[in-house]
Amino acid sequence: MEEKGGREAYTGLEYVSVRFSDDEVVVSVCDEEVLGKTLVDPDKGIKYVVDPFFYKGELKSVEEALEILSTATTGNLVGERIVKAAIERGFIHPDAILIVQGVPIAFFAIL
Repeated sequence: MEEKGGREAYTGLEYVSVRFSDDEVVVSVCDEEVLGKTLVDPDKGIKYVVDPFFYKGELKSVEEALEILSTATTGNLVGERIVKAAIERGFIHPDAILIVQGVPIAFFAIL
């Protein structure tokens, strides 16, 4: 990651999937390298599948993914790049992140 005008410039791509339901816009984003992984934390009783059916959409840059995420009423994010960028943009509070096998997971909903 490099500095770019006070913000970090992220290298790497994100899978972005957008679904519409009534008045809802559900945007799911994951770092390219975590797609298809199963993240497990037996101590917390967590098994989280980064399911391609749900997350695999178009490959976008982090900046493009954030732009699409800004249209969401619900956001699902998995991966270090996208979660960190979403925190920097104010989509996610840093205390609201779940870490499983070193991979950050975050969700938000606009009520």
